[in-house]
Amino acid sequence: MLLFVGQFQHSLDAKGRLILPAKFRPEFERGGHLAPNPDGCVALWTPSEFARKSAEYLEAARRGTPKERHEARFWATNSADADFDRQGRFAVPLSIRDYANLDGEVIIAGNLDHLELWNPTAYLAQVESVEEAFKRGEGA
Repeated sequence: MLLFVGQFQHSLDAKGRLILPAKFRPEFERGGHLAPNPDGCVALWTPSEFARKSAEYLEAARRGTPKERHEARFWATNSADADFDRQGRFAVPLSIRDYANLDGEVIIAGNLDHLELWNPTAYLAQVESVEEAFKRGEGA
């Protein structure tokens, strides 16, 4: 499995499509899945990693707390397939764009087992807070 690292900036086109950086395309030959991320971005998962993450939500929902069932439901109902064309473009549904406030420029950031799609302003705020903590030695 390729570890997703680095960041790229691309623009959504008029049809709400985004181009996937070429270095990541082999991992998505069978498509991918978009899902909401609690940090306010959208995660792009490979099919195998999406299945693994979905199984985690399903197992948590089976434990039966209302919070766990709600989170699993939110994950399932707000996820979408990502199908790629020959140019590496994929459509980002409007509901998903709205969730993460994606309009125009988008940051595609690697997060090891998945990619994240960020509004640039939200991404900068997230990175700045983490960077300061990391510099103070509070990182991993």
